[in-house]
Amino acid sequence: MRLLFKKWRSFLTVVAFATVGLFFAIAVTDRLNPLGPTRADDRSVIVTAADGTLLRAFIAHDGAWRLPVHPSQVDKRYLQLLLEWEDQRFESHPGVDPMAVLRAIAQMALKARVVSGASTITMQVARLLEPRERTVTAKFLQMARALQLDWHLSKDQILELYLTLAPYGGNLEGVRAASLAWFGKEPQRLTWAEAALLVALPQSPERRRPDRHPDQAKIARDRVIKTMAARGIIPMRDAQEAMAEPVPSKRKPFPFHAPHLARRLVADNSAHVAVITSTIDATTQRKLEDMAARERAYYDDGANMAIIVVDNATRGVVAYLGGADFWTQQGQVDLAGASRSPGSTLKPFIYGLAFDDSIVHPQTLIDDKPMAFGDYEPKNFDHAFQGTVTIAQALQMSLNVPAVALLDRIGPVRLAATLRNAGADLVFPTKGAIPTLPLALGGVGISLRDLTMLYVSIPTGGEVAPLRYRAGDPQGERFRVFGAAAAYYLFDIMRSANLPDGWSMGQGIVRSRDIAFKTGTSYGYRDAWAMGFSRHYTVGVWVGRADGSTRPGHFGRNEAAPLLLKVFERLPPESHAPLMRPDGAYSVQNAEALPVALQRFRPRLGVPAGLRRQIPPHISFPPNGAVVAVQPNGLNQRMPLKASGGRGTLRWVVNGMPLPAEAGSGPEVWWTPDSEGFARITVVDADGRSDTSQIRLKAEK
Repeated sequence: MRLLFKKWRSFLTVVAFATVGLFFAIAVTDRLNPLGPTRADDRSVIVTAADGTLLRAFIAHDGAWRLPVHPSQVDKRYLQLLLEWEDQRFESHPGVDPMAVLRAIAQMALKARVVSGASTITMQVARLLEPRERTVTAKFLQMARALQLDWHLSKDQILELYLTLAPYGGNLEGVRAASLAWFGKEPQRLTWAEAALLVALPQSPERRRPDRHPDQAKIARDRVIKTMAARGIIPMRDAQEAMAEPVPSKRKPFPFHAPHLARRLVADNSAHVAVITSTIDATTQRKLEDMAARERAYYDDGANMAIIVVDNATRGVVAYLGGADFWTQQGQVDLAGASRSPGSTLKPFIYGLAFDDSIVHPQTLIDDKPMAFGDYEPKNFDHAFQGTVTIAQALQMSLNVPAVALLDRIGPVRLAATLRNAGADLVFPTKGAIPTLPLALGGVGISLRDLTMLYVSIPTGGEVAPLRYRAGDPQGERFRVFGAAAAYYLFDIMRSANLPDGWSMGQGIVRSRDIAFKTGTSYGYRDAWAMGFSRHYTVGVWVGRADGSTRPGHFGRNEAAPLLLKVFERLPPESHAPLMRPDGAYSVQNAEALPVALQRFRPRLGVPAGLRRQIPPHISFPPNGAVVAVQPNGLNQRMPLKASGGRGTLRWVVNGMPLPAEAGSGPEVWWTPDSEGFARITVVDADGRSDTSQIRLKAEK
């Protein structure tokens, strides 16, 4: 008995030392070969809607579709079949299943061939992370790496790696890519037949590819179904129905929504996250894309469109259409971000600033008649004039002379500075040009993105904030362009705008919400715009050609406005609560009820067209193209700036910066250069007319 006890003690001692040695060896191996970057880190970047719906996926750097996926995003039936088929003791073994190893060795010894494998899911992950030739040495290395993976990672993390890396034929890797490619849907809801096929394919992904070898794919799938039915995992009736389902015959395209926005979000993905969650509403986005495809079919001149929908409360973009068809010629140009002439769509901001300054009220009377502002004579779209109208009517009818007269009062430089300070990128025809009165009618470039951002300020009380494209991003700093009373006036005026032809009767007579909108057409019929808003949403629509060529007869009211109204029809319903009047806003029946100063607006600078005009300003020194000698370093040397002509006080601007009011006003001022090189000098008179000299400052030797 004592001898037997000594033998057992010796055996246990050896086992203990062997166990300690094994753990020591594993620890050393783990230290020498730590887990590092692997193929799993090179995943496809995906862009999703706010609810997680896939919008667009981008291929991984090695050319594979390797979409990130978590076990919670996969149908439980598939996970049940996978573990039952591949690794029944996955939750309990340490990465290597000793019982499976012993069984495989015993079967091989009895049959003199491999009967069953001992590879666990963790070992398969190790092989997928570091592909090697199938040798005995490679198998032991896989086992060691599997132990290491199980040591460092949770079971869910290991399963996630398998679900991401398992091969499914061609360049498809991972269950999510496979489900989208073979079934056209996410793997969250799978039939027994679909789940069984996804279990069978990774064992021999090329020989069982459904698009090339459908018979082999079906045989492999049915084998899984029969086995699982025999084990009681799949009910027999469900198994029979599953085997009757056909296997897919070809790959389906991945989701491809909001492609222009998705590309932009990936380009801005400095954090290199694999899943970018946007603010897009998937349902609204699909509705708009379907509508755009149908509407574009009516264009026979190569025209395209861009549409943006914004949630006013959050400033989140809920739908983004950079073009109607990404795969046509020039289709990959993001037309929502292209700089275009806005036509008359900036007019509401002129009126808003005028309301804010208490220059006018919606019931103030203003003349729409031939008027010259220096050399500038604006005309209406139809070349007719309406005579005396109210400010509200002038904006509703988009009359040009009243808008220019108001801009002349508030100042085009102020309007441009206000819009720029609000975050809009304004592009003038000439770099460094001074804003002038044609700004009122579209004499500047702006993108649909920025114009929509500006329009959100009207239904939100006069505040502009950056649009949000990524869920979770904080709301940006707000900038007030005008007060709540001015915003209320604009909303109230624009919601009474005339509907486009065909909408004043029938389908357009009953609206599901109050919609205020403004249309615009750029010079030469190049761009047709419609900008609109309700309580909850702001919509921007642009129609035109990608190359900016002219489209005679196509303008905002007949081209873009119907699209805008159709977009609103596809948005969630809103309440019809009355518009609340803010403090400072008041309503009157006519101009006579206003204070005398607000009853009629009289242009400050306009004169009847055809009368003798004053000579515009002209820089007499330094002349354009001159080379002016300065002292070395150009320091402490005052230089005269002289001009003639113009009306009113002349203001000087050097290199885009106005000179101080006192020292920089008048026909002759002094300026001190601070360095050599080129300088751009501009003089502007009270009518907004200007002259510019481009000179070179050169040091004397």
